[in-house]
Amino acid sequence: MNTADAKRVLETALICSQQPLPVRELRVLFNDELGADTIKSLLEDLRNDWSQRGVELVCVATGWRFQSRPEMREYLDRLHPEKPPRYTRATLETLAIIAYRQPVTRGDMEDIRGVTINSLILKQLEERGWVEVIGHREAPGRPALFATTRQFLDDLGLESLDQLPLLDNPAQQSAVFEALAASAAGAQPDLRMEEGEPPAAEASALTDPIQQPPEAAADAPSLPPNDESAADDAAQAVET
Repeated sequence: MNTADAKRVLETALICSQQPLPVRELRVLFNDELGADTIKSLLEDLRNDWSQRGVELVCVATGWRFQSRPEMREYLDRLHPEKPPRYTRATLETLAIIAYRQPVTRGDMEDIRGVTINSLILKQLEERGWVEVIGHREAPGRPALFATTRQFLDDLGLESLDQLPLLDNPAQQSAVFEALAASAAGAQPDLRMEEGEPPAAEASALTDPIQQPPEAAADAPSLPPNDESAADDAAQAVET
């Protein structure tokens, strides 16, 4: 089989697949007669072939897939004008903590946010397939350790956690997933915050160690009482 035919086979398989395909599965198309390096080289050629089109070939956490380019989203949305999912500030803050500080326990997240995290928020993230329990910390009560999933990376169009943007200042933290969503393809989830919502009050805590010293906590901006914040989190989680 020549290069053109091999690329045609790969192109057809990827277009027809509903899920990203890893290189090991793509090798099956050729009865393992083509090595992984050859497959990757063909995929790069195929990516270049589609570079001027409205659809692009990308590599995400679970494999390779075709997806629409970000600039096509406004047009594709006209076919499906329904509102994309909206996520509350509390949900985004919790997701950001897990993504950047994983693995973390619920207690770690509450220390960083300064408020009680409602279990509905974690359940929502788990049901969405973005967060999972990967173990338990050897501590009293053996609290669950939360981390993001490969589905989370796929939905953001990322290949690994290393591609998450570096946070140079606290202001970026509350909007990090909004920026990621803007750069993702039309099929990716919309993680924008509700309009008019203030930046995360505890965003700057994401750059501090989890074991924050008492004096640092004392210098931090005052936060609403825990019971009120927990009730707010619960109400927001139900709404989403």
